Amino acid sequence: MDTIASLFSFITTPVSWVIVQFHTVYGALFGPDTGWAWGLSIVSLVVLIRICLIPLFVKQIKSTRAMQTLQPEMKKIQERYKNDKQRQSEEMMKLYKETGTNPLSSCLPILAQSPFFFALYHVLNGIATGDTIGVINDRLLESAQKAHIFGAPLAAKFTDGASKVDALGSSLTDVRVVTAIMIVLMSASQFFTQRQLMTKNVDTTVKTPFMQQQKMLMYVFPVMFAVFGINFPVGVLVYWLTTNVWTMGQQMYVIRNNPTPGSKAQAAYLERLYKHVSHTGKVRRRSERAIVKAIVTKGRDRNEFERKFINGLNKAGFSAQADGTVVKSDTALATATEEGTPTTAVPRRQQPKRQTKAQRQAAARAAAEESASEDEGTASDAASASSGPSPAKTSLSKSDQPQDAKSAGAQSAASKKAAQKPGSGTRSKAQSGQRKGPQRPKSPSKK
Repeated sequence: MDTIASLFSFITTPVSWVIVQFHTVYGALFGPDTGWAWGLSIVSLVVLIRICLIPLFVKQIKSTRAMQTLQPEMKKIQERYKNDKQRQSEEMMKLYKETGTNPLSSCLPILAQSPFFFALYHVLNGIATGDTIGVINDRLLESAQKAHIFGAPLAAKFTDGASKVDALGSSLTDVRVVTAIMIVLMSASQFFTQRQLMTKNVDTTVKTPFMQQQKMLMYVFPVMFAVFGINFPVGVLVYWLTTNVWTMGQQMYVIRNNPTPGSKAQAAYLERLYKHVSHTGKVRRRSERAIVKAIVTKGRDRNEFERKFINGLNKAGFSAQADGTVVKSDTALATATEEGTPTTAVPRRQQPKRQTKAQRQAAARAAAEESASEDEGTASDAASASSGPSPAKTSLSKSDQPQDAKSAGAQSAASKKAAQKPGSGTRSKAQSGQRKGPQRPKSPSKK
């Protein structure tokens, strides 16, 4: 560890200068030789570094989500070119280039933070060995060696012997108890951070190898911190515990306010957003408008939670707009009318009421009675027609006689022709224009 820390000695001077500036402020409040002054100086150094790394953290989130989205495509490439590793790598790089994804972006915060971590380790190790490093002179070195955090010196380690701990003005029991508690807290915070990422902020609709990798890291990282933690000075444990707590809080904020689509965190977020919109009738923040805009843009590609959110707004009388705002349904109709969009509402189909068994039986009896009455009416009409025509005029006037004779002759010729065709039957009579039943007597021909 000392050899690795010496590689980052170029940054020890800026790190030591920042610690000294914070120590000057806290030393005026708690005393220059107290553990509070030096401990809070280290905590403030962590906060300053993490604030500077926020843009990289945002980039890490975007890269991680992009990698989760690309996992199905990556799996297809691996299966397609499983016997050609070179072509597989080329297709992977092509996929990264087309989507603008960088796999190393998820490691940027850790990589950027590593030089400061090793520089602080180098400074604290110099305090333990009595060496002045950076801007820490002899006076500050003596003050830092006197500083204790809960009875443990800043430069003491869990693996230090009793003689070295006695030289720093403490007991071996105090050092090991304090360092053990800090190592446990450090590992637990790392485990909880990774666990909330896996259980709340992962798309449950997509099963990819990336999820298995994250699950493995959830158990590997805490073990690594516990193993390496016994060789860290107390001051470095303070630094690493503070950065783990910062990461955990930062991730909780991101999961709550900008969850991964399809995750449990998104379901909880959209439920909270729906309750707020249905109560106030508007979207509060810009980030919420961005999420609503993304959901509206997806259209039919929305997941289960997003469809439930949109349907809930519609039932509550609201409509999500393309710009991320939410308006009442009447306002949405007026806006659509101004833009020339048809606003005719499609009437909802009314479902028939369910009838009881007695009602169905009564309806069936009524239909049977109606059918029977119709049959009786038809039979009576046929009987009256067969009884013969009523007395009618048997002669026609001169003006009507030629026309009626011609029509009668045409009808008799058509009926004879139809009768000669086999199987003509009733259809031939219908085509000849004759009616069923007794025909009207023909007018006498003119002599």
